[in-house]
Amino acid sequence: MIEAIPIVTRRVKDIKVIITHTVENKNERNRLASVIIVNWNGKDYLKTCLESLKQQSYPNFEVIVVDNGSIDGSVEFLNRYYSTFVKVIANKENLGFAGGNNVGIGAARGKYLLLLNNDTEADKKWIEELIRIAEKNPEVGMCASKIYSFYKRNVIDTAGHLIYRDGLNRGRGRLEEDIGQYDIMEEVFFPSGCAALYRKEMLEEIGLFDKTFFSYGDDTDIGLRGRLAGWNCLYVPTAVVYHRYSGSTSAYSPQKAFWVERNRVWILIKYFPLSMILMSPYYTFIRFLLQAYGVVAKKGAAGRFVDEYSSRMLIVVLVKAYLSAIKHLPEMIRKRKEIKKLTKIDKKKFLLWLDRFGIGVRELSLKE
Repeated sequence: MIEAIPIVTRRVKDIKVIITHTVENKNERNRLASVIIVNWNGKDYLKTCLESLKQQSYPNFEVIVVDNGSIDGSVEFLNRYYSTFVKVIANKENLGFAGGNNVGIGAARGKYLLLLNNDTEADKKWIEELIRIAEKNPEVGMCASKIYSFYKRNVIDTAGHLIYRDGLNRGRGRLEEDIGQYDIMEEVFFPSGCAALYRKEMLEEIGLFDKTFFSYGDDTDIGLRGRLAGWNCLYVPTAVVYHRYSGSTSAYSPQKAFWVERNRVWILIKYFPLSMILMSPYYTFIRFLLQAYGVVAKKGAAGRFVDEYSSRMLIVVLVKAYLSAIKHLPEMIRKRKEIKKLTKIDKKKFLLWLDRFGIGVRELSLKE
């Protein structure tokens, strides 16, 4: 592991940057990994996350924590206990998952950028295994980790992502008991941003996260952009992380429901073939029917949401999500045109992806 020595603290516009000098082996410079952690009022999670990084077997990495305007003392905690281990970038406001990671990527020096949620614990070989696979496969722009539940460590949280035909996505294997069904390294559609590797070369080609998304669906956005540009994604089962699902936000909050539904519309507009966009209302209607059943049967995310809030609140959230999606529609159409310029994949290939990496509407609607 490299040693980070703090030199000076300075403020650039609205971002306070704690600059570090890094001592590293010159022979390993090209394989430097930059671990980026976006934090928002997650002080209670940071110790577990950072201590797991201190135990990593991989010797050449830096840690960047981007704090999104926390008011729980996170920055003070980091400065007091981890000043020689992390580079802290303190934003004055919450830039969301997308904006926060963009700030971290801008400060990163590594060939590989490893995103890690603050509410996680990484296995000691997590970095080593991701780098090992990425180094062997230059066509791979992204790697997905094997993510377990933090509290039930034989239960899968995510093993790569699947996507539905209206743009909504879900973690592969979510809440399944691990009996070895995800022990094979294989191609997946794209990784969960909870614990993922992105090759800097890929991001230099396709651009960074879309900050308009703010949170949720942003990993889908950048994953699809990378795939359309011709980059591959591998799932690495030996790169293990334990995750407190929605630790920093409520798993079924109105705000999360708003972001998820609004952002899936933007995913649809930015990336799906026109024929699929025209067909999407049908797929969404079927999903809504099953989610309505889930409300009555108390199954799935919709059932849990109504349990905590109400059916009326769910309808209000959906209306707000669609109004926001429509408001930014011209911007998404403009971005769609820009994405077409870097696209190397034809419609046939995209449709094959939807078959190969698609998720059934019943699983999407009725499983938590």
